[in-house]
Amino acid sequence: MSGFEPRIVGFLCKWCATAAADTAGTQRLPYPPNLLPITVNCTGAIDGAYILQVFLDGADGVLVGGCHPGDCHYRIGNLRARRRIAQLLKIMETLGLEPARLKLCWIGASEAQKYADTVNQFVEQIRLLGPSQFKKS
Repeated sequence: MSGFEPRIVGFLCKWCATAAADTAGTQRLPYPPNLLPITVNCTGAIDGAYILQVFLDGADGVLVGGCHPGDCHYRIGNLRARRRIAQLLKIMETLGLEPARLKLCWIGASEAQKYADTVNQFVEQIRLLGPSQFKKS
């Protein structure tokens, strides 16, 4: 898929994943600019409909980054997110959208390198999958 650059939307927890992204930028860690970050107070507040809408609007992938289980500022928000993502993966299969286009990861505020590595790996994974079948021409 020569020349394909994936469009990825990231829903990032304000307290952890966004802080890691900020630190990764400050440290100038290399990762591609394919991810559009959207800061949310908690991954548990992300409605599955938002994620599906992002795919319908033409995103090739969605990355959800939250606090490690047990470290959520809202106690169990990230556990709610984990349940919602599991349900969404089943819905995506039903819709004919590869579940590999949605990734949930736990990234702590001090894990800038993990953030950069996760973005690098996910962008490469989406490149291999190619454009989403819902992508508008």
